[in-house]
Amino acid sequence: FAYIMTKEHIPKMIADTMLSLTDNKYVLLLLINIFLIFVGMFMETIAAILILFPVLLQLATSVGVDSIQFGVMVVMNLVLGLCTPPVGVCLFAATNIAGNKLSDNVKALLPFLLANFAVLGLVTYVPFITAGIANLILGA
Repeated sequence: FAYIMTKEHIPKMIADTMLSLTDNKYVLLLLINIFLIFVGMFMETIAAILILFPVLLQLATSVGVDSIQFGVMVVMNLVLGLCTPPVGVCLFAATNIAGNKLSDNVKALLPFLLANFAVLGLVTYVPFITAGIANLILGA
């Protein structure tokens, strides 16, 4: 899947499509979040980062998003995708380890997913949480 995406220049096409839809920073960040959660559901995290991050970082920085903020946002999106059905790898692994039904685990996971989505919203739309704190620590 990663090979096909790279060979066919799919990340570049997706970035161009997103930029053609809007140049509003906040709408673009929402589109990137939705896209990355979807990708995280089906694709392994490291491969997704290697393939998509360079293209999406260029897109995000073109509308004024800090690179530290964007990096944290990408990782959070892909990790959320790991726990989200239909192919949530971590969800299925936890189900097998616990010996529970998938529906029981999804019900138990729902409050945590909602909290994680709330944190993702804060990281996406409040840059001080990531970039500001990093700049304070690094003295930049």
